[in-house]
Amino acid sequence: MADEYREELETERTMRDQFMAHHAESPFVAGRVYGFHGLAYFPIDLTFRVTAHLERRDPPPEAYLRTSADGQAVMRYLGDLNFKIGPRALQLRVYHAGEGVGTQVFVPFRDSTSGTESYGPGRYLTLEMNEADEYDLDFNRAINPYCAYTDSFECPFPPVENDLPVPIRAGEKVWSDERNPATPQTAVRSLHSVPAPKPAAQRRPAPSGRQAPKPKATPRKGSRSIPVKGAARSPSRRRR
Repeated sequence: MADEYREELETERTMRDQFMAHHAESPFVAGRVYGFHGLAYFPIDLTFRVTAHLERRDPPPEAYLRTSADGQAVMRYLGDLNFKIGPRALQLRVYHAGEGVGTQVFVPFRDSTSGTESYGPGRYLTLEMNEADEYDLDFNRAINPYCAYTDSFECPFPPVENDLPVPIRAGEKVWSDERNPATPQTAVRSLHSVPAPKPAAQRRPAPSGRQAPKPKATPRKGSRSIPVKGAARSPSRRRR
């Protein structure tokens, strides 16, 4: 069984690499992030695959998660997943993102590897809801939000209640040390600290009888194309 699980997980990761490298809705393709070389993961560890029970909120209240663009993502707070890693009892809030996602629920989290080995603002797990409220919570399937790779996408951050006080060395690692803010707060501050482009220098009028030459189009350093469509397979969305 363990071998079958590992093979299944490796196949999923290979397919995810193919999506990231070639699909039009990949953050690397849509955001024109060059140099994709495959996502990095912690070694597969069955310690971080646990059974969790969902304690539902009835009715589920509306929740507002801060985003990487300093906005708010409106979701429904469905309840709390209760589980253990080793002897430690832990809890994570579960959210539903609304129409278009069906029965899929969203579990954003941070842990004590965030900002060093894993992406500082947090990672995501997704689950399919069931009537029994028992879930296979597999941190080996944790993924980065799209804003870990490019500022072209806006991503919801985990609430403080989903900061786990333990290291989760499972799932996806940080993509780049240069794109690894320590916390959600520093991610938003770094986005706001990007300097505005300098105004264009004024041109002197051409001498009478001569036509002024047309300026050559020069791409601004650091500029990027904004994708037309939103993100796929992630609660991240294209920035407007």
